[in-house]
Amino acid sequence: MASIFLHKARKKRIEEGHPWVYRSEIERMEGEPSPGDIVTVMSHHGKVLGSGYYNPKSQLTVRLLGAGAETEMDEAFFEKRFRRCLAHRTRFVPGADSCRMVYGEADFLPGLIVDKFADVLVVQILTLGMDLHREALVRALVTVFQPKGIYERSDVSVRELEGLEERTGLLYGECPDMVQITENGLKIEVDIRNGQKTGYFFDQRENRAAIQPLMLGWGARSGIHVEERETEEGLRSLPVNASGKTVTFPYWDGATVLECFAHTGSFTLHACQYGAKKVTCLDVSEHAVTSARRNVELNGFEDRVEFVTADAFDYLRAQVQGLNDRKDRGQAGGKKVDTSKKLVAEGRTWDVVILDPPAFAKNRRSIPGACRGYKDINLHGMKLVNEGGYLVTASCSYHISAELFLSTIQEAAVDAGKRLRLIEFRAAGKDHPRILGVDEGNYLKYAIFEVTSR
Repeated sequence: MASIFLHKARKKRIEEGHPWVYRSEIERMEGEPSPGDIVTVMSHHGKVLGSGYYNPKSQLTVRLLGAGAETEMDEAFFEKRFRRCLAHRTRFVPGADSCRMVYGEADFLPGLIVDKFADVLVVQILTLGMDLHREALVRALVTVFQPKGIYERSDVSVRELEGLEERTGLLYGECPDMVQITENGLKIEVDIRNGQKTGYFFDQRENRAAIQPLMLGWGARSGIHVEERETEEGLRSLPVNASGKTVTFPYWDGATVLECFAHTGSFTLHACQYGAKKVTCLDVSEHAVTSARRNVELNGFEDRVEFVTADAFDYLRAQVQGLNDRKDRGQAGGKKVDTSKKLVAEGRTWDVVILDPPAFAKNRRSIPGACRGYKDINLHGMKLVNEGGYLVTASCSYHISAELFLSTIQEAAVDAGKRLRLIEFRAAGKDHPRILGVDEGNYLKYAIFEVTSR
């Protein structure tokens, strides 16, 4: 086995658990490994730091498989690693029929993603080292998970950095285009062939469930209270409005909710499940809205959900402009107002606004623009939250640190004249473990804020 020796003058990232060896860190090599071969990684004075697969075409020249001296990525190797992945998910995501089963470097399988959708596996092979061993890893997946089918979604541009072409297709068995899964008691259809990435984002599972406390307790704002009233069945506690009439709508105490960047409508589904009164489900993609609509109907929530196909930035700005126009008209006093001029938008507000956008920062150069984007949507989003309501906001850009994300939202709050109280701050779910010291794994930031005026 060839050995790679690292420079003395380098950051000791590998010793701290980081799984990547950059080309610039390599001082010399002993042996002549072929692309994809396993090599031993040594310190400058010959101490073994681990072993990993080698790709001279990539800036990430070696991706470590662990601190041990692995010699071959054969079927037995993958079986052992997959059983460890399964044991982790069985312990921390018990009863889940679907989850992220293999999470690359965090599961000591760099360059490999495996999502389990009921009895179908969707695989992303991102690196040359994994690509060269696809047959062994597929056989091991079949042995450990016994799926009905395995479908590949390696249609990601990062493969180009490894000298690979994008590819998709059936790897084993049979895979339907749409797979139905269950998450937190909800039925969700996933488009594994044409959906974003592998078709669904499992990293927000626990975060979606975290909105439950926000969905009830809003009836009093509408003047509804509970009274003991005599009925044919006897004395019962019933909701009564300000006029003294019994309220028959079952979700009278629920929140009004706006979900932007809805994708499959997963937050919309959870909001309805937890008692929301009315949900606006928005995405710029007609395909996404169609998918969300299908999932809403699948769970019987269609009477409480409206769908909007629009750019979230434009929609939020338009609603804020509508609020401002109404406010200007209301404060006109005795001045003449041109009522022939139509309001640009309804100027709607909601009890809970949910913002779960795609990554705005693809690299370090895009950080300033990404911050402007996050500030824009959060500034307009919090302006549309009813007084004392909640803003639920997230970022999946790992180039945006948690500190930068929170400070950007604080800047937005200052400009919006809002005071934010942080209720909860979360990261990715338990099926997305993180190696401490590997900042690239700390990509998801999720926050719930109470919004009040200053």
